[in-house]
Amino acid sequence: MNRKPLIRTLCLAAAGALLSSGCTLVGPDFVTPEGPVAESWIDAENAAIQHQEEDLSDWWQAFNDPVLDGLIKRAYEENLTLQIAGLRVLEARAQLGLASGNLYPQTQQATAGYSRTQLSRNSPNLAPGSDRVYNQASIGFDAAWELDFWGRFRRGVESADAALMADIADYDNVLVTLTAEVARTYTLIRTLEERIALAEENVQIQSESLRIATVQFKNGAVTELDVQQATSLLRSTQAFIPQLESFLRQAQHALSILLGLPPRDLSALLTGEAAIPTPPSTVAVGIPAQLLRRRPDIKQAEMQAAAQSARIGLAKADLYPSFTLFGTIGWSAASTGSSDTGDLFDYSDSLTFQAGPSIRWNLFNYGRIKNRVRIEDARLEQLLVNYRNVVLQAAREVEDALTGFVRAGEQAGYLRESVAAAKRASELAMIQYREGVIDYQRVLDTDRFLTEQQDSFTATRGEIAFNLIALYKALGGGWQMRLGKDFVPATLQQEMGERTDWGQLLEKSKKTLWRAPDW
Repeated sequence: MNRKPLIRTLCLAAAGALLSSGCTLVGPDFVTPEGPVAESWIDAENAAIQHQEEDLSDWWQAFNDPVLDGLIKRAYEENLTLQIAGLRVLEARAQLGLASGNLYPQTQQATAGYSRTQLSRNSPNLAPGSDRVYNQASIGFDAAWELDFWGRFRRGVESADAALMADIADYDNVLVTLTAEVARTYTLIRTLEERIALAEENVQIQSESLRIATVQFKNGAVTELDVQQATSLLRSTQAFIPQLESFLRQAQHALSILLGLPPRDLSALLTGEAAIPTPPSTVAVGIPAQLLRRRPDIKQAEMQAAAQSARIGLAKADLYPSFTLFGTIGWSAASTGSSDTGDLFDYSDSLTFQAGPSIRWNLFNYGRIKNRVRIEDARLEQLLVNYRNVVLQAAREVEDALTGFVRAGEQAGYLRESVAAAKRASELAMIQYREGVIDYQRVLDTDRFLTEQQDSFTATRGEIAFNLIALYKALGGGWQMRLGKDFVPATLQQEMGERTDWGQLLEKSKKTLWRAPDW
């Protein structure tokens, strides 16, 4: 058996592979675009705003509410939307493995076959005495390797790697939204509970006013008008309670879904004092430029652009010739003449092989390749503009939350004094009404105003917490809680592992551009 041609071919393949690894990467190398950010926040001089950078990994602990801490922990473990985002990360890992596999010989196939053939007596050019009926057996191995001469496959890995980072950033963004939404919904529940409690207190006060007006009417001191006015105010306040209770039930349903539960009564989870979470008086926000590395949606926009940039190189590679090393080796024998299928394993006589290089170049494609490159370039520019837009939207969200937090705090200060004055006015009005100094209209006005101001003050206290939660979300806090943890819960990992061989993709992995093949 003469092995020299085969050895030369294998050496040529090895040399070609080494050569291709150092060839040029066509297409642009991605550069992170500049983000349009201001130097400082508009309300930077407000006493409630601090400028140092704060660790926002567990920002909800600033409210000092153990119930809220437990709810966020449960949502992180059970929320279904977050689990879907984690599964997209696993999908992206598999896509990266698919792209990495193209760096190695794209075709590697073992073949085997057995056939029995009978030729027609009337077959053309059938040589006299040749076997019309024979058996044939063969085994072999085929391989083909398109060399990554222009970086087509390395750009594919680069794109898939950036896409994976984008999906991880998307997971982080879902986690930021989830923690904020749990805190916001919990605050809404506590605010509604307090508003209902105040409404019920006012029902008691107004019921007493109605009793007094009724006594005064029966004694002939006042007309029936006072009784009807007192009744109207009482029934109006009572009618407000079912509306608040409906809002409360809906908020509990929303919280149930966030926790991965069907709509249900959450009394067992909402234990403790039913108080609106108390925000700190000051908040550290850092500087606008820090948003670029803290907000996951900005990172996602950057990685989406990076993945698209690599696709330009993928498209451009088609403008140039592709080089492929191919080879096939095997053994074949047929039961014709003096041979027999049993001679298949007579390696020297039954050996067959073919190997060599090939080149393919799309010379005339009528602009199809160039226009595909243009399409990919236009998509990249869209994503670069989108990146700048995401940065602007992030800054706007922070500014909106900052002004909302600061102004709601100022509003609450005035309303606190207003409620205190309204309480005193209500007490004085009732005293003067009993003494016959004023008519019931003054009592009615003071009681109504007290009810409105108490409800407004309670709602504004909730608004302070809402705006602070929105601020923490806008600053990109909360996603850090997943660091060092798997993207998918262990129960789902076990289920997927039993159904499909996921190898090491279910485990935490480090970011590397060159991936070993998954044999």
